[in-house]
Amino acid sequence: MKMHEKAQVMNAEEIRRALVRIAHEILERNHQHIEKMVLVGIKSRGDTLAYRIAENLERIENVSIPVGAIDVTLYRDDINLHESQIQVSSTDIPFEVTGKRVILVDEVLYTGRTTRAAMDAVMDFGRPAAIQLAALVDRGHRELPISADYIGKNVPTSRKEFIRVQLVEEHGIDSAMIYERDQE
Repeated sequence: MKMHEKAQVMNAEEIRRALVRIAHEILERNHQHIEKMVLVGIKSRGDTLAYRIAENLERIENVSIPVGAIDVTLYRDDINLHESQIQVSSTDIPFEVTGKRVILVDEVLYTGRTTRAAMDAVMDFGRPAAIQLAALVDRGHRELPISADYIGKNVPTSRKEFIRVQLVEEHGIDSAMIYERDQE
């Protein structure tokens, strides 16, 4: 499947500002529960964003929030477990989730299936007091009744379009681009 770049939807400064705003919104909503709050980034890229949000929280409120990362590959409902090419990366949740306010962080919210898989995975680690969702980009097209509590930017898309987030830690640049499948 060939794709072509259609437009940039967020540049580095817009991503930075969105993550600062998300950090402020998280603090406003959870100000009485900061000591029970943890961030869990959904691999890949959600974990990098979770660390950036934690840095913003520390700068704003002078509080250190634990950060973990979760791979939801084996929790997805669209994975073929008989496929030999399944790539699973490590999950790193170095804290207790039972009784905590877990903020899941993902780069793009689309159908909601990744979020559902992440919630299932988190529940295998314990019973959180609450789970909230932060997404850098919400592109619509939900298939499950899931919505983000914190959104960097809403970007309406068609189903033939894709949003790719690149982060400086992996790609040397911060950007969110919209791509479209070429007609064949």
